[in-house]
Amino acid sequence: MIKGEKTLNTKEIFKGKIIHVHVDDVELENGKSGLREVVDHPGGVCVAAVTKDRELLFVRQFRYPYHEVCLELPAGKLEPGEDPAEAIKRELKEETGCTGRNWQFMGNLYPSPGYCGEIIRLWMCEVDREGSEQELDEDEFVECERIPLSTAVEMVMNNEIPDAKTQVLIMRTAHLLSQC
Repeated sequence: MIKGEKTLNTKEIFKGKIIHVHVDDVELENGKSGLREVVDHPGGVCVAAVTKDRELLFVRQFRYPYHEVCLELPAGKLEPGEDPAEAIKRELKEETGCTGRNWQFMGNLYPSPGYCGEIIRLWMCEVDREGSEQELDEDEFVECERIPLSTAVEMVMNNEIPDAKTQVLIMRTAHLLSQC
């Protein structure tokens, strides 16, 4: 049975606005020592907002690390101490101008567990109200669009949506709604 590793020492490397990086000296299960480079991230939320016509609300935005515009489900970073259930409602309103109802938690996603402690909380909801303006942060530039759920599944299977959280949540939503 796997026991885990014991942290012996932590050295902070970088403390930024969003992420912190540290290197830990650890004792491995076999008693030997090792190093672990870790990125601490506050975590995030992502939502599959389903319209009455079984469309999903998507956002397109430029993602600097990839130098491209990406198609994603609405998502965002958690603020320190923020309740994920409230954060996802805030993010949906900010990015799409919509509100949701019948919220359902769809699980946690660990995007890069080999070096990053980020956890993305996944949600699904029915679109309740539409038509409001987006409430974007001043450094956010987002375009909204609707895509039928069946088309979104095809896009995942054809590798047209590379974002992991979006892929997982589309497939979980499709699976859940196919059983209703």
